[in-house]
Amino acid sequence: MIDENVLERLKPYLTEVSYPKGYVLFNSEKLERNIYFIKRGMARAFVEADGRDITIWFGQEGDVIISARGYVYGEKGYETMALLEDSELYRVNGMDLQDLYRNDIVVCNWARRLIEWEFVRTEHHLIANLSEPAADRYMQLLREKPEILRRVQLQHIASFLGISSEHLSRIRAITKNRTK
Repeated sequence: MIDENVLERLKPYLTEVSYPKGYVLFNSEKLERNIYFIKRGMARAFVEADGRDITIWFGQEGDVIISARGYVYGEKGYETMALLEDSELYRVNGMDLQDLYRNDIVVCNWARRLIEWEFVRTEHHLIANLSEPAADRYMQLLREKPEILRRVQLQHIASFLGISSEHLSRIRAITKNRTK
């Protein structure tokens, strides 16, 4: 997602960090201005509703971990971001990044494209969850990001698809039989 030219411009602002599986990068209770790029590992964003976690995003190598409200409004986010695997990340301070935007049009344009891409991805996920059958959403996830199905617990995948773990198990059994 990040091209070499932009990466070179960002390097002076990046700090490489490592955290274990389960580490919470962002908590919905506090303002988070740091932005992370996943070098190695997996992450998920989730919100709590009715006493349960609802997964709203998965990130993997090359993805950006960002709290939209912290980034845009300087407010506490509504999501919690946790690592699903031991991970290596690049961290950049959001204020440093804002300064870089003011002084480097290449980085500024890259950030704009990144936000546009994330907006479309989020919109697509929302529309799919509201209009497509769960089996179709599962098959799309299988086509677009098969590694998630190998690396993420089924309960988180079910939550992301907006279904119960039992429903996901039935869908998996049906689709497995179809592909044989």
